[in-house]
Amino acid sequence: MIQYYIVFEIFIAILSISGNVLVCWAVAINTTLKTTTNYFLVSLAVADILVGCLAIPFAITISIGIFLDFYGCLFLACFVLVLTQSSIFSLLAVAIDRYLAVKIPLRYKELVTGTRARRIIAILWILSFVIGLIPFLGWNLKVTSCRQNVSSSLTNGKSLGDNASTTIPPLVDDLGSAGDFLSSCKLTCLFESVVDMHYMVYFNFFGCVLPPLFIMLGIYVKIFTVARKQMHQIELKCSVSSNGDSHHHGLLQREIRAAKSLSIIVGLFALCWLPVHILNCLTLFYKDLCKPAPVMYIAIMLSHANSAVNPVIYAYRIQDFRNTFRKILTRHVLCQKEEPYLHSSNGSRRNRDQIHMTIDPLL
Repeated sequence: MIQYYIVFEIFIAILSISGNVLVCWAVAINTTLKTTTNYFLVSLAVADILVGCLAIPFAITISIGIFLDFYGCLFLACFVLVLTQSSIFSLLAVAIDRYLAVKIPLRYKELVTGTRARRIIAILWILSFVIGLIPFLGWNLKVTSCRQNVSSSLTNGKSLGDNASTTIPPLVDDLGSAGDFLSSCKLTCLFESVVDMHYMVYFNFFGCVLPPLFIMLGIYVKIFTVARKQMHQIELKCSVSSNGDSHHHGLLQREIRAAKSLSIIVGLFALCWLPVHILNCLTLFYKDLCKPAPVMYIAIMLSHANSAVNPVIYAYRIQDFRNTFRKILTRHVLCQKEEPYLHSSNGSRRNRDQIHMTIDPLL
């Protein structure tokens, strides 16, 4: 099973890295995509790239169960928590951004600027590192795991009789020196050997994952409610409709479609990450419960697979991303000459050099 797990993880890592690099590349070369919303999506893409580059290799290392220093193992286990928290914060920021665009459209551009978005992203990443690395401040299983390791070493050493001293680490010749050993503890690196499940369940899941997900759910429900209410008001004035009303109606329709696209991303995030958190809850509340290895591996792979699905959603739901992806793949990956014409929304063909893409990036 472990061989299949590693192969699938490598496949997910390749998809995650390539897809999200494509997202960052698209935003970099297409000025139409350089919006505050997409800045947060780029932050999400960076987190997903790091999942492919670092978190998945770390997970594979832990699955093998190598012998490692306690804090080295703890870092491997906790790094993915930093990226998960950053992803949640990015999705929450996107939801708030879209709500402001619908609720206060006239003040939106004044209130939400690129500079403010970049500052918010920096703050959210700092918070993500703090939350994800809290176990390094002491909320971990160092004492328990290292003392068990000491006891195991002493037991194995004594069972060898007079030659016991040659098998016990120099820092541990008896229980009295166990405190010294705790400062340089080495153990078989497993997630549940270093991370306290109380931290994972009560703080990480109940405190840092579920609340933002519920907040995002409420925000998107509010977005749909506000947008549809405003559209209904515009339709009531259809008898005296003006061009301004028609334009505003079109903007609201685009915002609703944008909200649908982004809510799909949030829903997939929850779908991919909830299984592993549910397993953590079972580990904490039902300590004697046997969790089949295939179930654990599938839950872990599902959480990592979330990093690979977002570019697919962008390509399917967002026209500017789709067009830019095609342009990048055609010109830079397949090394083919770019098509001279681009089909417009009404089916006409226009020379690519004569147009500037002005389609809303969230259509």
